[in-house]
Amino acid sequence: MMGFLRRTFSRRSRSRLQARERDERDGKGGGGGGGGAGGVTGNPLLLAHQQQVIHAPAVVTAGASVHIPAAGTARTTITCRVLLLDGSDVNVDLPSKSKGQDLFDQIMYHIDLVETDYFGLQYMDTDQISHWLDMTKLIKKQIRDGPPFRLFFRVKFYSSEPNNLREEFTRYLFVLQLRQDILSGKLKCPYDVSVELAAYCLQSEMGDCDPLEHSPELVSEFRFTPKQSEAMEADIFGRWLDLRGKSPSQAEISFLNKCKWLELYGVDMHFVKGKDGGEYALGLTPTGILVFEGSNKIGLFFWPKITRLDFKKNRLTLAVVEDDDQGREQEHTFVFQLDSSKTCKHLWKCAVESHAFFRLRQPTTGKASSNDFTRLGSRFRFSGKTEYQATHGGRLRRASTFERRPSKRYPSRTQSLCKVSISPAKPPHISSHASPDPSLHPYQHNIPIGHEPWHPPHPALTAPVYLQPSGHTPPHRPSSEAASPMSSHPPVPERTSSTLPGSISMVYRDKVMTAL
Repeated sequence: MMGFLRRTFSRRSRSRLQARERDERDGKGGGGGGGGAGGVTGNPLLLAHQQQVIHAPAVVTAGASVHIPAAGTARTTITCRVLLLDGSDVNVDLPSKSKGQDLFDQIMYHIDLVETDYFGLQYMDTDQISHWLDMTKLIKKQIRDGPPFRLFFRVKFYSSEPNNLREEFTRYLFVLQLRQDILSGKLKCPYDVSVELAAYCLQSEMGDCDPLEHSPELVSEFRFTPKQSEAMEADIFGRWLDLRGKSPSQAEISFLNKCKWLELYGVDMHFVKGKDGGEYALGLTPTGILVFEGSNKIGLFFWPKITRLDFKKNRLTLAVVEDDDQGREQEHTFVFQLDSSKTCKHLWKCAVESHAFFRLRQPTTGKASSNDFTRLGSRFRFSGKTEYQATHGGRLRRASTFERRPSKRYPSRTQSLCKVSISPAKPPHISSHASPDPSLHPYQHNIPIGHEPWHPPHPALTAPVYLQPSGHTPPHRPSSEAASPMSSHPPVPERTSSTLPGSISMVYRDKVMTAL
């Protein structure tokens, strides 16, 4: 038996499980909860992966809303709302009997994407569990919450070698996806790597750093990591200075080449229980299936070594071939249990697609045989192109152009602290991560918060606050006015002592203005 599996399913593991159960009975477990996710509640490494599975993605850029009407003369139509990686919200009207491929083709045509095989459309079921839209089935048969049907355009298969991505636009979309993964906490980065990746993002968007024009205060207007600090922003600024001369395309290639070496790059995490009752996580990767116990990586099933993968009800079965001490091959069978048959089938389908995309030269066709990798359980087969076909097939376009959307900007540290220090009353806080579209309100609690606003929090959209001369306190405002900061009749400004006689200084959300 492999060494990591000895550690995983040994007596020591069973004793830890028994001790944990005793603690829970005694009230020391801290409310571990039931189900497959209960064992990772307090796990900082895997919690973000759990959130990524069940939550809608964060948005790092600000986009617009676009409507694509239905073509033809269909009597009945359905509306699908797709959130793109750049923050754009696309409303697509389709005939009611449209399949997933029809919607996917519309989105690909709209954004003019050629290398489509790495991407997919994701939706959430009524239990807030995410699924990939099946291209061969009717849309309305898959998504129960709607119309309108809400979906998210995302990277489905992370390229094992980003340098093989042929188009600059494809690499740009990968950068946006990885920025979301880092900001949401799904992709963990060491401090020095986080600094370098943030510097690449600034170089791609802002160009060369000019010390006379830029400062670390500018860096604080961006969000790169969940735990972004003032010291980190100074280091990011210093690293940005070193990248002068790099074009946006070169900066993005460097970003991707740095990300591909991260341990959890492109890992699709699923939470299971072992035969011993212990809780583990299976991570689908281009090379195989990672096995985690808590935050510790305890092993890897390589795709070539996996001879069988099937499921029955809520039990997933893996058969792995390994060489023993004498060099003879031995087959080991592992059984994992999930919360329900629905989540088990979802994991099985994701594993089948990952295996086919990264391992095969072309997808299998025809009926499954008794020696097939994915026998039993379902008739589902991967129907798209493999990574080999995506990188070796098709012709390059002579030229293509696209627009890089600016990142979502926030008040700098200085502005936030200044506005709080002079604010006469603290209005109710509105999250900086609120969705730009009111229709996303039902999904708002599912969007992972990548970074909280600076402390102390800045006021959200309020009426202008007028600066007072030093040594004076602002005049008392009536309670009715203080309770309604968005009043249509702001107070009349008072003249203040200033360097310019007769000037009035006013502080708005994003800037300080002086009216002469």
